[in-house]
Amino acid sequence: MGISEKIQQIQEELSRTQKNKATEYHIGLLKGKLARYRQQLLEPPPGSSSSPGTGFEVSKSGDARVVLIGFPSVGKSSFLSKITKTKSEIAQYSFTTLTSVPGVLEYEGAEIQIVDLPGIIKGASEGKGRGRQVVATAKTADLIMMVLDATKGADQRQILERELESVGIRLNKPKPNIHFKIKKAGGVKYNATSPSKHLNDKICSAILRDYKIHNADVLVRDENATVEDFIDVINESHRSYVKCLYVYNKVDAVSLEEVDRIAREPNTVVMSCELDLGVQDVVEEIWYKLNLIRLYTKRRGVQPDFNEPMVVRVDSTVSEVCDSVHRDLKNQFKYALIWGASAKHSPQKCGLNHVVSDQDVVSIVAK
Repeated sequence: MGISEKIQQIQEELSRTQKNKATEYHIGLLKGKLARYRQQLLEPPPGSSSSPGTGFEVSKSGDARVVLIGFPSVGKSSFLSKITKTKSEIAQYSFTTLTSVPGVLEYEGAEIQIVDLPGIIKGASEGKGRGRQVVATAKTADLIMMVLDATKGADQRQILERELESVGIRLNKPKPNIHFKIKKAGGVKYNATSPSKHLNDKICSAILRDYKIHNADVLVRDENATVEDFIDVINESHRSYVKCLYVYNKVDAVSLEEVDRIAREPNTVVMSCELDLGVQDVVEEIWYKLNLIRLYTKRRGVQPDFNEPMVVRVDSTVSEVCDSVHRDLKNQFKYALIWGASAKHSPQKCGLNHVVSDQDVVSIVAK
């Protein structure tokens, strides 16, 4: 029996099994096996290249990467063409985009790489179409922009979320608050800061045995942590926690009441590429979701250039600013002078651990 058949068999058993206290142990084991088989399915066969596929692997560049993902012909290529100088081939039929198409969005002084991926279909995580390569590339994103058709039902979003979930991409979710460490001996030691609603020593030990892990420390810090959360912690190297922005295109073809309903959903923006409505709102939301800030560098005796900001992540330290300027700058670092919101007085003399704020002016003084 192949891996795909084993996955289908487990899924069928899960759908048949009633969820209650008596079956939660059995369900937990099934979910652990399902995650393990799915991981095996996504790993390249022995002797084959580990590359996601010709035309898919695009070198990461710029200050952040945004991946456009969605079903065929929902408007991803049109959106990319409007906000970047890239011309992705557009047509009114499926699978026009056959490879990754990168473009650069210049906004607020930042260069944001936008990658238009081929349209994916139901069953992509099981290797149908070219979906396996598409979802693998999506793991490299700082933000996933899921482009949806406002004229179609909610199941399109659910299918895409399910496909991404099955390959280890967690949308708009924090990492589980569970400590897990493999040991050389001593068996499995399970502890919880407060009684967990879904996890216990028996379930965790059984799942670990299925992964052939017999010695480990487990500390559950969240009483609401689920079996799926624990499985994610075991498979941490194969999990990606990515922000997702849901963008509904073609809103000009639905009623105003429907547009209002969709726009009120969390992490959601609406637009019409054809009429150029809401496109700028989407760009602004991308900037907000990426959590980027602008800094201005200053040399001694010279005014800062406010036309050329440096772009870094929110909560970046002076140490990370030094790394962005030059990798050897920290070795020569003496102190930094900061003007702006993060400074108690202007200028403030700071060390490497000082956290900068948006639109701060930074002057690095070397030894």
